[in-house]
Amino acid sequence: MHASQGDRIIIRGKTVETPDRHGKIVEVRGPNGEPPYLVRFGEGHESVVFPGSDFVIEHAEPA
Repeated sequence: MHASQGDRIIIRGKTVETPDRHGKIVEVRGPNGEPPYLVRFGEGHESVVFPGSDFVIEHAEPA
């Protein structure tokens, strides 16, 4: 899995009652776009994330 700073992520909820979480990658800490990623979530907090099977990357449009 590869990502760039500015890409958006979605972490799918594991149950019907659990909502999806949305965030923006603010830093790629692995080599060549690989994980881990520092993600800023909509609630305003940041977390280091290692992608799992519930993780989707939406690549940012080129400037």
